[in-house]
Amino acid sequence: MKDLSVRCTLEPVKFGSYIGRDFFERSCLEVAAAMVGLILVRRTTDGRLLAGQIVEVEAYLGRGQDPASHAHRGETARNRNMFGPPGHLYVYRSYGIHACANLVCEPKGTAAAVLLRAIQPLVGIEQMRRNRSLKADSSLRLIAAGPGRLTQAFEILPEHDGQSIARGQPIALRHPPKQLEVLTLVTCPRIGISKAINRPYRFCADASQYLSKPIPTRRSGE
Repeated sequence: MKDLSVRCTLEPVKFGSYIGRDFFERSCLEVAAAMVGLILVRRTTDGRLLAGQIVEVEAYLGRGQDPASHAHRGETARNRNMFGPPGHLYVYRSYGIHACANLVCEPKGTAAAVLLRAIQPLVGIEQMRRNRSLKADSSLRLIAAGPGRLTQAFEILPEHDGQSIARGQPIALRHPPKQLEVLTLVTCPRIGISKAINRPYRFCADASQYLSKPIPTRRSGE
């Protein structure tokens, strides 16, 4: 894969078109599979650009179908934005420490969402390292391999809960540039949960060094 990293004040490559709301109106599992390979872009309040390619996500189904979902038992003050319109963020604190970012999908009221788990950093790497309090020569994998690391690197905060993901917004998704290789998708069980642990709702870029955890030897469908 070509090295596309440059200073965070520049946009070194021509990213593809922005992802619109209709992308998120589909089945949660369809959206999760299609998100692997897309580019997360973050324009900070002072104009800095942070960007990276999504390499790992997890789907959490709505309509009470998924015991591992925050919305399984219905709407609360915490999960209210999961029940909102598709194409919006659902951001929450995990164990009161790390923020975790999800993208809401399916029709309003469904409460289905896709958790961002890992990203390959591309643009603004030096700033991401500073956001993560990492040394200048630290491994790229340490920047955004894991949902808490990812939100810290990209400056995604609980205050972004409910915000739209669209062109013109500080946080958005875009199609990848032509320079990037096409990723091979692998599904396997989700991690870090205690319910519905065998469902193959974790979607990963095969052989990526930026995953939060290795892909199990025995994969879904084998």
